[in-house]
Amino acid sequence: MTDTPISFYDEIGGHEVFARLVDVFYDGVAADPVLKPMYPEEDLGPAKVRLLMFLEQYWGGPTTYSEQRGHPRLRMRHAPFHVDPDARDRWLAHMRAAVDALELPPLHESTLWDYLQRAAYAMVSSFEPAGIGPTATGRDTGTLPVRAAEPPQPH
Repeated sequence: MTDTPISFYDEIGGHEVFARLVDVFYDGVAADPVLKPMYPEEDLGPAKVRLLMFLEQYWGGPTTYSEQRGHPRLRMRHAPFHVDPDARDRWLAHMRAAVDALELPPLHESTLWDYLQRAAYAMVSSFEPAGIGPTATGRDTGTLPVRAAEPPQPH
């Protein structure tokens, strides 16, 4: 007899629980004026599938994410987007509502929330407000002109 430990995925209810988490989260994202434009598809369905597969795999469920998309490479996949503290905080607010909707036992809730917070903080790629500073490709497309300082004029 083998004492195989049960995964966090199974402990909290498996696919149904993670699907609910993702559904509630994307209900908030769909109405968010900062986050919604970051998603390439008008329909958030494909993004929901990707997040669901990622979270299920991360927490010990099916490995469908890696089978279909390879290594998660979260920082690389999010690099094209302007993720500043405002975007992070909005993401966390929608995710907080989703986690709360699950009504998990305190230990499971804090374990899940701790990971989600750390992941959100790790995705921040800019501390500049949107539209200022270099883009992900390194080219400045902001509205502020960048010029060399003019030499001082003699009086």
